Amino acid sequence: MFKPSRLLPTLLLPLFMAVGLPAQANWHLDGESSRLSFVTGKNGNIAEVSRFLVLHGKVDRKGAAEVSIEMDSISSGIPLRDERMRDNLFAFEQFPEAKVQAQIDLRPINDLADGAQLELRLPVSVTLHGQTRSYNTLLLATRLDERRFQVVTLEPLILRAADFGLLPGLENLRKLAGLKSINPSVPVSAVLIFTAR
Repeated sequence: MFKPSRLLPTLLLPLFMAVGLPAQANWHLDGESSRLSFVTGKNGNIAEVSRFLVLHGKVDRKGAAEVSIEMDSISSGIPLRDERMRDNLFAFEQFPEAKVQAQIDLRPINDLADGAQLELRLPVSVTLHGQTRSYNTLLLATRLDERRFQVVTLEPLILRAADFGLLPGLENLRKLAGLKSINPSVPVSAVLIFTAR
């Protein structure tokens, strides 16, 4: 005889477990869909966009977020420039990665409906070239669907070469490229996609 009172919990339990998974899961960065780019200025009036091609990261169940950037994945569209930045500016063999870390309250993001957005004012720490600095960032989090959310910088993060001990490398780069000047501050923008696992 069919007994709905016994069968219903058996059918619904896997569904409830699946729906509850993203709130309990780690969120892993989708490096293929994410982008981290920055704008450099030279000779006073020339601006160029570069990006890093290899990113790793995750947000754990407690909201601890970390994104790692492989410094040798720099891509400006000019191979010689990329080589000079890797070797003479970033010293990537000694400092192979940069890191961005933050603590996120996941509850408001997990509560978002698909397509809904939330602005976040969030302190982040950036470790680059062996130096760590803290910044107050404005981000936009968007719940894309049940298993994905996106974080975008609403305002670029301005990094100063002097804060990370990069001025000597920048001067070396300027001489190698035969430039009059290179702007020592760069705006950095990010579009990061996280997927629940």
